Amino acid sequence: MKVLIFGATGMVGQGVLRECLRAPDVEVVQTVDRTRSGQLDPRLVEVIQPDLMDYRAIAASLEGFDACFFCLGVSSAGMQEAQYSRLTYDLTLAAAQTLAALNPQMTFVYVSGAGTDSTERGRSMWARVKGRTENALQRLPFKAVYLFRPGVIQPLYGARSKTRSYRLFYALTSPFLSTLRTLLPNRILSTEDMGLAMLAVARHGAAKAVLETADIRALSRAACPPALDLRAG
Repeated sequence: MKVLIFGATGMVGQGVLRECLRAPDVEVVQTVDRTRSGQLDPRLVEVIQPDLMDYRAIAASLEGFDACFFCLGVSSAGMQEAQYSRLTYDLTLAAAQTLAALNPQMTFVYVSGAGTDSTERGRSMWARVKGRTENALQRLPFKAVYLFRPGVIQPLYGARSKTRSYRLFYALTSPFLSTLRTLLPNRILSTEDMGLAMLAVARHGAAKAVLETADIRALSRAACPPALDLRAG
């Protein structure tokens, strides 16, 4: 399997990249980002793309992939709707439309968020924009589109958020998150859960397109035994 990751330098993307590089059935992992991930692996190819709204210059390097894990995203804090829409809807669709034309057999996985508004008419600005983005992605001619809606995500294995307020939150809650994740497995995920679940839908699909926290957790747990068996063999 050949995998593309957008946003591999963000917290979720770091976790997803780790699981892709650990998966024995992933032949190539190519990242597309403004900066390098800092990871070294013979299967890893890093494409530096300063303009994430225009992919014409690198289109040839985006062909031949089985799955795309789109982990790019920004916090809506302090933003007006037009700005947040450009950095969420416009940026995502710029990449997705290019990939759909080049890879019609691709499975596209988008990291959305718990509480996303599919009606696009709710009071929450970020939820409306995310909902509009989800709806537009589902209209593109991919083999399949899966929309991940996680809530709280615990960073593991060195994954770190770029957002200062999130880093502070995780620093304060780190001693308790592991316990809470054990007690509330359908409420709190880890970056490892996200990566394993994305690989699972890329391999086998899922029963529905919109995957909430409990669905992501179930996919992650189901993916663990086969992964361990493959590594043992």
